[in-house]
Amino acid sequence: MDIQVFTTWLEATKDEFVFQLAISVLCGAVVGFERQLRGKAIGIRTAIMICLATQVFIRLSTTLDIEGAVIDPTRVMGQVVTGVGFLGAGVILARGGAITGVTSAAVVWMLAAIGSTIGVGRPLEALALAVTVVAILIGVRALEKAFNRLAGGYDESDDDRPAAESND
Repeated sequence: MDIQVFTTWLEATKDEFVFQLAISVLCGAVVGFERQLRGKAIGIRTAIMICLATQVFIRLSTTLDIEGAVIDPTRVMGQVVTGVGFLGAGVILARGGAITGVTSAAVVWMLAAIGSTIGVGRPLEALALAVTVVAILIGVRALEKAFNRLAGGYDESDDDRPAAESND
C-alpha cells in the first residue's frame, strides 16, 4: 500500500467511531504490553481501558450536538485530566520511606493523553505517542542499568525483584 493512499484513507476514516475504538485499543495495548511484561500495576487491560475511556469522553464532547446548548469540549478534557490524576495517584505507594508507582502514574497520564489525541481525530499522533512512551520506558530503563553499572551499584539480582519492590 502506497503511503499516500494510506494517509488519504486515514484522513477519511479518522473520525469514524469504530476506527477510533480500534486505534484506542491498539495504542493502549502497545503501552500496556510493556507494563505487563514488567509486572507493573498498569497492564494491558488497564491501559486499553484508560485509553479507550478517554477517547470516548473526548469524542462525545466534540461530537455532541444538543439543540440550544453551548458545549465546550475543553471542559470535558479538564475533567478527564482531573479524573486521570486521581486514578494515577491510586498507583503511587509509600513503603518504608521509598515511593513506588510514580512511573505507572505517569503512564496513566500518558494513556489519557493518547486517548484524548484519538478522540479529537489525530490517530497518527496517538500512535506516535504510544510508540514514544514505550521507547522511553525501555530506553531509559537500559540507561539506568548502565549508569548503575558504571557507578558500581548494579546488582543482577535487581532484575529479579518483584515489581512491588522495584523503583518503578
